Amino acid sequence: MQKTYMAKKENADQQWYVIDATGLTLGRLASEVARLLKGKHKPTYTPHVNMGDFVVITNASKVVVSGKKAEQKYYYRHSGYPGGFKRVRYDEMLARWPERVVFLAVKRMLPSNRLGRTMLGNLKIYADSQHPHGPQKPSAWVFKTRSAVGK
Repeated sequence: MQKTYMAKKENADQQWYVIDATGLTLGRLASEVARLLKGKHKPTYTPHVNMGDFVVITNASKVVVSGKKAEQKYYYRHSGYPGGFKRVRYDEMLARWPERVVFLAVKRMLPSNRLGRTMLGNLKIYADSQHPHGPQKPSAWVFKTRSAVGK
């Protein structure tokens, strides 16, 4: 009789990966990062355990979107007060807060529960190529799918 393998948090082998977002499409980048954070690329993937890896994204300010999304995509928020509804266009958001653009894209592809918030804590995003995670010795993640615009 075979037993079903259920991974535990103690058995999680978490690696560090660095991804250079220069020229990558925002949605394709976010879906691949969400897959790494969930741990779905591992054979020991278990849905209810945080088996995912740490992901460092550099050059977030150089991410691209296809079509006319730069002028047509909006980000919405509300302060909770009357008249507190705000909307910001994608290109304005990318110019002011490039980390937030990538963060929101990845956040919306993760589960909306405690486990998703824990996975999101393993994500580090930087607008330029410098990051302080050198001592962790992150390895570069290679995309297996066509993820850059024009390639």
